[in-house]
Amino acid sequence: METPSSSRRVVITGLGVVTSLGHDVETFWTSLLAGRCGIQRVALFDPSAYASQIGAEVRDWEAAKHMDPKEARRNDRYTHFGFVAARQAVGDAGLDMTKEDGDRVGVVIGSGIGGMFTYESQLKVLAERGPRKVSPFTIPSLIGNICSGLVAIEYGARGPNFGVVSACATGTHALGEAAHAIRRGDADVMVAGGSEAAITPFAYASFCAMKAMSTRNDAPQKSSRPFDKGRDGFIMGEGAGVVVLESLEHAQARGARIYCELAGYAATCDAFHITQPDPEGKGLSMAMKRALASAGTAPAEIDYINAHGTSTPYNDKFETLAIKKIFGDHAHKVAISSTKSMTGHLLGAAGGIESVICAKTIQTGMIAPTINLEEPDPDCDLDYVPNVARAAKVRTVLSNNLGFGGQNAVAVFRAL
Repeated sequence: METPSSSRRVVITGLGVVTSLGHDVETFWTSLLAGRCGIQRVALFDPSAYASQIGAEVRDWEAAKHMDPKEARRNDRYTHFGFVAARQAVGDAGLDMTKEDGDRVGVVIGSGIGGMFTYESQLKVLAERGPRKVSPFTIPSLIGNICSGLVAIEYGARGPNFGVVSACATGTHALGEAAHAIRRGDADVMVAGGSEAAITPFAYASFCAMKAMSTRNDAPQKSSRPFDKGRDGFIMGEGAGVVVLESLEHAQARGARIYCELAGYAATCDAFHITQPDPEGKGLSMAMKRALASAGTAPAEIDYINAHGTSTPYNDKFETLAIKKIFGDHAHKVAISSTKSMTGHLLGAAGGIESVICAKTIQTGMIAPTINLEEPDPDCDLDYVPNVARAAKVRTVLSNNLGFGGQNAVAVFRAL
């Protein structure tokens, strides 16, 4: 057991994803660099009556091919995605859990919405067949911490274990809180990230009622266009992004391949509006400032920002403003992109997916583009790596995620 220390360094040693652009990291990463878009007309249900009829679905997916069929039947689609991404990450990290002390291994995999498929299907059972026909697995399937629990059972991980729920900031909060557990000495290894599967009739009806999603139904591939003047709302995505975090000492002792360091993290709240970001970017600015400080990194040292970039009129404008406040002149020099232009917005899984992107950016020296940026909004006048991937020397990366309720989560990743 290592000596607890608040100064312990935390590194990423394993990556896992399930997305509309691929069910594994390499397929996903290749698709991103090629500028492919995973958004199509919704196929999980008939969207004809909905204002928004498009989404970034995980296609050609059968959970029973990736996990125990019995567990697949008992669990929700969001848990399937998170569990499989976690298994990929553990495998990628080369962790042999039979040689690890399970008391020193934890899991934090969050979901902004949780088991929406289970919720809707069992409400239908209740309405049509009565209360005695509701499945006994309903509650375990729909609550947002079950993915963490299932992963812990799989690996005998008895350390810190919970689910984070903070809307679209969930995935980054999960990573940050997992890193805190390592720095406190509560664990040596944490499996962390986010998973979401909310492309369902009720969820779509609810977001459509808010007028939050794009209605560019005739051109799905062009619908997500962060920072573009013609953007008209976000596009729902689904999937999971999970990473393995370890203390640097633990990773080095077992000879692990290290992608990068999770060097900094901060969480703040706008305390302004339940859904709209602060128009002055105060909360996000403070989160970026604190994350940089926790990493011991100056703004000018950031080589790339993975923006929250949802393709909504307010978010893109206010995020740009916040970046300018913190980065000053460097704001016009740093490369920025929104990969949501290709993946859609995975809500609680966004930060998990985007942490994988940040790690791959540092590893490969390639920056994924913002596609569909054809006519930049005059209020969005920074370098958003438009339409084509870019080779660059990237050592330090910052990632932003914002959520309903005013939540802000920022992480800083750095090459060792």
